[in-house]
Amino acid sequence: MTNKPSPVSGVEVLSAEQCWALLRGVSVGRLAVWAANHPDIFPINYKVDHGTLVFRTGEGTKLHAALGDAPVALEADGVDQDTGIAWSVVVKGGAVGVTLTQEVLDTVGLLLFPWQAGRKDAFVRIVPTSITGRRFKVTSPLTWWSPLDDATRAGLE
Repeated sequence: MTNKPSPVSGVEVLSAEQCWALLRGVSVGRLAVWAANHPDIFPINYKVDHGTLVFRTGEGTKLHAALGDAPVALEADGVDQDTGIAWSVVVKGGAVGVTLTQEVLDTVGLLLFPWQAGRKDAFVRIVPTSITGRRFKVTSPLTWWSPLDDATRAGLE
């Protein structure tokens, strides 16, 4: 079930099922972690696997921060160029390393191939504690026009 868009915001709140369906339709998101006393964000490619998200990475800040004590978040989004409808989904939860032999074999079966070359031996599973999403119509740039836009453009010409 979804909430209808409000006349003021035009934002549709998505159900968990709708969020999962959208996450299955894309493979790239942004992983937010807490690293060295500050937030950090990394682009990752992932796969949905039985109500969790799995990504593959190598040694480094992303891996160590994801497997630390702090929770993580993943944000993915998309836009339909034909309709101008955009969506955004955020998954929050904990990350755990995939280490059991059968789990690793199952995860390899997801055909999760990192975009960047190099050793990516670590598989990480994000176990959600919450999933939220929204869908909305992309606003025309003309909606945001103001007299200052013309003044700025004139100053640059």
